Amino acid sequence: MPVAQSPLRPARRRVIQALAVTGAAALLLAGCGSSGSSSGATTSSSAASGGAGPDPAGSKRTVKDATGKAVEIPAAPQRIVTLTQEDLDAVLALGLKPVGITNGQGLNEPPAYLKDKVQGVPVVGNLLQPVMDKVIAAKPDLILAGDMQDEQMLKQLREITPATLVTMAPTDDWKLAFRGIGNAVNKLDQANKVISGYDAKAAKAGGELGKNKGAAVSIVRWNPTGPSWMEKRQFAGGVALDMGLTRPKAQDKDGNAHSPALSLEKLAEIDGDWLFLSTLTDDGKTALKDVQSKPAYQELNAVKNNHTVTVDGSVWSTRGGPLAADVVIGDIGKALASS
Repeated sequence: MPVAQSPLRPARRRVIQALAVTGAAALLLAGCGSSGSSSGATTSSSAASGGAGPDPAGSKRTVKDATGKAVEIPAAPQRIVTLTQEDLDAVLALGLKPVGITNGQGLNEPPAYLKDKVQGVPVVGNLLQPVMDKVIAAKPDLILAGDMQDEQMLKQLREITPATLVTMAPTDDWKLAFRGIGNAVNKLDQANKVISGYDAKAAKAGGELGKNKGAAVSIVRWNPTGPSWMEKRQFAGGVALDMGLTRPKAQDKDGNAHSPALSLEKLAEIDGDWLFLSTLTDDGKTALKDVQSKPAYQELNAVKNNHTVTVDGSVWSTRGGPLAADVVIGDIGKALASS
């Protein structure tokens, strides 16, 4: 799988896969138990409590991953390898430090907002492109494989450790995926507390935006071929909604995908009370810089009002997690509350 894939990987596959796997990360919540449970299934009350807590060394639990596959995993995993930024964000938010990670989306290093938290942790490859020898060297007892669809690669990972979990389905939002990961590492109660804390923080921050409370925010990633705006349930869009903000009419779409790259003739679609712009590649940065001198860009109301904000694409354009959500809340608050 190429390194420079779109950060909204699921959007490209959602049409052919949504019926098969919509909401499948909920399976991570529904299937947990001891190694002796039939097919790994237990009652929902077991999942809701996050399991019975860490068991003696060597004990196992069985969960179902986001594809519905029953997987036996350590009751208290000690050596976790994460293959996506979202998995890494989730594990760190739960107070765990992995023994192997991958580089950020389109990057040759970990995402900047997580970098100080993973000092000294070996990098085992690029996003969803692990180098198997490096994964082996990390000696994982649990591999969190994000939304990996490459069955051959999953087979190789399961030869390293059978405790390899696909943690996200194409249409899952970050909260559902995070709770599933929380259950997988036997910390569902803590995951629920993290979500509650996030909800409270988002609501509080949204209420402190003064005259910009409820403003229509445009969330755009600038690609080499032009800008794409994010639908309402895409990660950063969802955070904006949780803060009580709205979206411009053209972007008021209840999904988690992004629009096709827009031409200059359709640039008005990215306008709003505020315009948050991100890029992921140097080519994207160049394309954004080139268009900023053109009349179509300069005529946008957000540009005229000096309401444009450049943000980190490795945070805003991903599927997200609790730590990324904290960054987005901070970015929006800093811009809107001070204006």
